[in-house]
Amino acid sequence: MWQHCKAWCRFPCHGHSSQRNLSVNAEVDMLLYCAKKWKGEALRARQMRKAYEEVFLKYHIKSVRPVKDDSYSALRAVLFQVFNQGIPFPGWMKETDILKLPEKLLYSQGCNWIQQFSFGPEKYAGTKVYGKLRRCLEVFKKEWTEICPSKDPAKRRKLCKTIFSDEAKERKLYEAIKFLMLYWVIDGYENIKEGHNLPQFFNLLFSRDTSSDPLSFMINHLNPIGDTTGVEQVEMFLVGYTLEVKIKVFRLTKCSTEKCQVFYPEDYKCDWHEICLVTEDDRHYNIPIITK
Repeated sequence: MWQHCKAWCRFPCHGHSSQRNLSVNAEVDMLLYCAKKWKGEALRARQMRKAYEEVFLKYHIKSVRPVKDDSYSALRAVLFQVFNQGIPFPGWMKETDILKLPEKLLYSQGCNWIQQFSFGPEKYAGTKVYGKLRRCLEVFKKEWTEICPSKDPAKRRKLCKTIFSDEAKERKLYEAIKFLMLYWVIDGYENIKEGHNLPQFFNLLFSRDTSSDPLSFMINHLNPIGDTTGVEQVEMFLVGYTLEVKIKVFRLTKCSTEKCQVFYPEDYKCDWHEICLVTEDDRHYNIPIITK
């Protein structure tokens, strides 16, 4: 199988050269992608080639969409799948006016520390944070509610191509997700104090010294996303919970183990839509194309 790939790996993957402005590229043959990236006989390269071949055979993943490798990678891969599949706007966001959440947290719950929210590499915004968050949420709601009603996959792909070639718009989308994640962390923290049962990942999140409360979570884990670090595994549970999607991830470093295929969150609801990602390191994610 790899002899075929080696013969072709000197050629560029289709989609990279012609669409360099896209942060999510056109799909490419997965084994060709792997052969080009993991050349040589170093132990790591041999392990990764073996892992790619295993998921190729076991899970029928024939191709992948390479996703731009930066600290927004996980959010980008998730949101692209959501938009590309036309997954409906989350139920809780239909019932709640998300555009008013920044002011609600300030005036109703006294969370004035949200002024320390960072927009990727853009640091302290002060009192301007509420207006900036509202603009991010407006873009987020507009793009999702416009793309999801379309029943035409070709139209959704075209809309995705437009969205994921606009860096400024993308950043607003990801910062909106970060804020909505923070909203649920605040809600979860208050519910735990009142003795309510919550998904297990909230306990994992608050058990860390670096995220024992919403403020420390925001400062140490949320603010760095889009700047210095990406989404950690515990936060992936929160991403799925916030967007009401079941995120199935194929972890290539865990091939041949029961942890190769995981779900974020684990206790998803049966009516949530499923999206699939593949990762080499639990940090950067690509989008697998699964052949039924």
